[in-house]
Amino acid sequence: MEASMTKRAAIKRQTRDMSREHGVLDSRQFMEDAKVRRLPTHAGWSPYPSNDDRDQAYLKTLKPKSDGQAELMTAIDHHNMVLALGPAGTGKTYLAVAKAVEALEAGKVGRIVLSRPAVEAGESIGFLPGDMEDKLAPYLRPLYDALSDRLSMKRVKALMAEGLIEIAPIGYMRGRTLNNAFIVVDEAQNCTYVQLKMLLTRLGWHSTMVVTGDPQQSDLLPGISGLSDIAERLAPVPEIAVVNLAERDIVRHPLVASMIGVL
Repeated sequence: MEASMTKRAAIKRQTRDMSREHGVLDSRQFMEDAKVRRLPTHAGWSPYPSNDDRDQAYLKTLKPKSDGQAELMTAIDHHNMVLALGPAGTGKTYLAVAKAVEALEAGKVGRIVLSRPAVEAGESIGFLPGDMEDKLAPYLRPLYDALSDRLSMKRVKALMAEGLIEIAPIGYMRGRTLNNAFIVVDEAQNCTYVQLKMLLTRLGWHSTMVVTGDPQQSDLLPGISGLSDIAERLAPVPEIAVVNLAERDIVRHPLVASMIGVL
């Protein structure tokens, strides 16, 4: 019995010495009869970012994945009006919503206003039950997805209850002046020229508006979408940024870029 206890004590002592010397964990430190579990003191790891070169994904750092996305992010930082045009999968909506959340969290704006035309993609889904937000929820799902990726869904609901995140249907925007707000108009290719003119002129003091859309993917009848015409007229205005994303900026599955090129 005494010999067995002496042997275990020797093993513990040897393991402890090895851990101190090499700064590594050893499974033998976690034996059932171990009263003290020592951590390595010279493992070379530090919790400070300056000593850790790993990409901390949980920090949700917003980084562009293409030159076009970098141009879009820079445009949002330096202009109060930005039009982002490009094919599906280029991150237009996600970057716009992420920048809106970033501005709200930093205190640069007082609220986020999200707007999207309620246009079905070639089929009618009939009448929807509930209040205005419930009826618009299926159409605004992409915006909710981007919001929940940057914030928890619980936080999103809390901010919506406080009025800091507002869902504003395009039909209810007439006559409003949006001050101290970050406005995101998504799927603008499904807006007419008159609707877009009305939306763009809602911009108030200390506000930023980002309009996103793909002129080649409109669900309206040919010739009704006003996005291309609006973008062409606003491009020469120096205070307004019109960013054109291309197939090389697509960050979805590689097949998406291949399909966009032939469809």
